[in-house]
Amino acid sequence: MRYAIFLICLGLGAQETPPAAATKQRPARPPRPGVKEVQKPMDAFQPDVVFPVPGVPDWTIDTPDGVWVSNGPKNSISRLDAKTNTVLATVTVGQKPCSGIAYGFGSLWVPNCGDKSVSRVDAKTGAVLATIAVGPANSEGGIACSKDAAWLPTGAAGDKVARIDPKTNKVVAEVSVPAGSHTADFGEGAVWVTNSSGSVVTRIDPKKNKVTDTIEVGPKPRFLAVGEGFVWTLNQGDGTVSKVDPKSRKTIATIQLGIPGTGGEISTGGGAVWVTVFQIPITRIDAKTNKVTSQFAGPGGDAILFAHGSVWLSNLRQQNVWRIDPAKLAAQ
Repeated sequence: MRYAIFLICLGLGAQETPPAAATKQRPARPPRPGVKEVQKPMDAFQPDVVFPVPGVPDWTIDTPDGVWVSNGPKNSISRLDAKTNTVLATVTVGQKPCSGIAYGFGSLWVPNCGDKSVSRVDAKTGAVLATIAVGPANSEGGIACSKDAAWLPTGAAGDKVARIDPKTNKVVAEVSVPAGSHTADFGEGAVWVTNSSGSVVTRIDPKKNKVTDTIEVGPKPRFLAVGEGFVWTLNQGDGTVSKVDPKSRKTIATIQLGIPGTGGEISTGGGAVWVTVFQIPITRIDAKTNKVTSQFAGPGGDAILFAHGSVWLSNLRQQNVWRIDPAKLAAQ
């Protein structure tokens, strides 16, 4: 998710200093307007728990007893226990874990950008059970588990979704999708894949390994979540969220969030849709009314998850993860 490292050439020569024009500056991020009518500063509330995770805590996924978070520079994932509110374990996986984490079959499935692999980790013991030779299509994407497989967008062009058999830990099928498809999620009986180079979400029938529908959503959908009875896409092109009815397979609402640009993530739970991006780390959407009920601006964020009755916010630049009572984030 969502961070970049820029090299600043200082040119510290012993006898000569290069002109100012030769110095590369990190470009300023354009401000995101958000929804001013419901916006508050991030310091309007306090988290219930702060988990220190040195490095770059990013992608999160829930298991029955906690939440796991990836850490690209550390080549690891860490377990945050939901009962004791402590960091219980850190497990070394492949090189530069990226592009989400999935949970299924008692295991965590961790894509790695550095060595183009997927690490399968036992969620109870932390043992690495397998390293699967297939890499994510993009560092900014997502992996998903259905009832009988793991699904990962892959290929240099992002035009395939690999089906991984949990019995053999091998890729047993590839489904062709539009080029530039990077994020997958499972729910409502299907695998859903966003096309961040265009404006569609693709529906895959997991029983047939076949695309059944291509649905128009907002521009450059990147991240998505299936929950509260619908499919939700975070559209980086215009900062909106599209609501897709999985039954009619049509977009039935477009919700203005005012958060265009790269990065971010989306999650569902507790009757709401939760969205994060830099500058505006938390936005809450009522899943029934499609209204933005609250929004918080300031430092933090870039990965978000609703799990165990809480909102979990990865603050990768602050090197920590917050656990927050969702009641603190409701409209006031």
